[in-house]
Parts: sequence; structure tokens; C-alpha cells
Amino acid sequence: MLRPILSRLQAAVSVPPRRSVAAPVALLAACALSLGAASAPAAPVPKTIVVCAPGYPGTTAAAQPTMDAFARDACAAAGWPAGRIRALYHESAASGLKRLEEPDAVLALVSLPFFLQHEVALRLVPRLQVVQGAGATETWSLVAKRGRVTSAAALDGFEITGVAGYSPEFVLGAVLGGFGSPPQTARVTFTPSPLAALRRAAAGEPVAVVVDAAQATALASLPFGADLEIVARSTALPGTVLCAVGARLKGADLDALIGGLQKLHTRSDWAGTLAGLRMTRFEPVDKAALDAARKACAAARPAPPGKPRP
Repeated sequence: MLRPILSRLQAAVSVPPRRSVAAPVALLAACALSLGAASAPAAPVPKTIVVCAPGYPGTTAAAQPTMDAFARDACAAAGWPAGRIRALYHESAASGLKRLEEPDAVLALVSLPFFLQHEVALRLVPRLQVVQGAGATETWSLVAKRGRVTSAAALDGFEITGVAGYSPEFVLGAVLGGFGSPPQTARVTFTPSPLAALRRAAAGEPVAVVVDAAQATALASLPFGADLEIVARSTALPGTVLCAVGARLKGADLDALIGGLQKLHTRSDWAGTLAGLRMTRFEPVDKAALDAARKACAAARPAPPGKPRP
């Protein structure tokens, strides 16, 4: 009876110290964990919708909760898992352009002046346009002191400014094309503060202000509104355009996302998110109207030295 017990005791004594066994086991376990981590598929980088509206209010941080809701609903409408799309807002052209250089930026939701200014360089491909309460188009107006600007020639020496001044060709071609070309002494500038510019115009400074439809409607409510008048209007132009950025997203993925965005107005909760962005729905872009705006801008663009204007 004692032999088996002694045998077990002897066997126990002959077992190498615990540390000499445990160390290799721990090492193997660590290696296994390391290999497992290395072989696990990396989480896909979310695709990004960059929203850029130079001169319009808001900041990236303040807009992020709304952008998060927009991205969440866009994912759901496209039939994608949550987190595959994110959205970021940039109120300045510089920050928006920098973000659009990143390879994950697959869609750009931008104002028409921004689109026309950067369409070629950023390889923007227009797919959809935004419908707001008043429709999908925007009408721009030129405002000056009452009685002072009766023709394009009267803009001699004027500063023509506004958020649309971000693209001088847009102002001179798409906005003022029907009014006539201002003299060479007129200059087009960008300002994110059209109200201050309107005040200068009303005070008699040689300033004319390009305003959008909402800003034009608000003129009557200004204390100095009676001193101003609209002297020119553009035709109805596309307002906000959703573009693919090059071919960073293509094929079935691009079709799914574009299709999903066009369904956002069909569910009340998704429509509520659009309302937070002051949008009603997305619809296919008006290619004819966009092409007309392109041609108007091209006509206003200075010709390269030695070459005719396009």
C-alpha cells in the first residue's frame, strides 16, 4: 500500500521546478496571442462624406452631432453596418480642401461655387443635388445702394463681395452673366459676413453684395434695408451638390450609398435628420443646369496667355 504512495511522492519530488515549466508555456501563450492578433482582420477604415460650405455658419465641432446622425442614417439606408460611413463638416474652404485630399473622403457635399471652383482639380463627379424647402435651385442676387448701380458699367471701382465671391468666375459668369461684365476696375472678393458688407453698401461705399435667396428675403427686415435694392439676379442654379470624389468609391458600393441617400426622405426618423441639415431630400443632379453654370463660369474665366477664352 505504501509503494504506490511513495512512488507518487517520489514522482512529485522529481518534477522540475514549476518556474522552468511555466515560462515556456507562458511564452507560447504570448506568441499564440500575438499571432492571433496579427492575423485578425483589421477594422475597415470608415468612408467619409465631407460637407463644405465656405462662408456659411457653424463649426466642425458644433456640427458633429448632426453629422453623426446623417452618417448613421446614410449607413442604414444603404444597407451597410453602422460605422462604415462618417460625415464631417468644414465651414472654411482651406479645411475642407485639406480633408478632401484624404483617401477616405469618398463623397463631397458642397455649394455650387465650391464645386465649380474645384471640380477638375478634385475630380468631383456630381451625382445628386439637395432639395430644400424652396426646391433644389438657388437664385443669387446683386444688392447695391438704391439708385447707384443702374448697369454693369456703374460697378466701376466697386468691390463685389459675398460668400459666392469665393469663386470670382461664378460671380462674374453664373451670377452676373445676364447683367453684363463689370469694368476691369471692379474686384470680386469673398466675405463670410454679408451683413457687414450690406451695411457698407447702404452707407454709400462702392460695395455691391452677392446674396443667396434667403439673404435676399431678409433684406426687408434690415434697419437699413430701404437704402438697398436688388440690381441683378441670376437664373435658377443648382444649390448644393453631392459629388463622388474621383473613383475612391465605385461600383456596387457607390451605387448602394447613392441609392441610400435618395431614400432618406422616405422614413420619418431619417427625414428628421435631413431636416436638421435643412434638407428635404436628395434627387439626381440636373446635368443641364450644371452644364450651363459651367459654361457661364468658363466664359468669365481669364484666358491663358496666347489662347482664346473657352
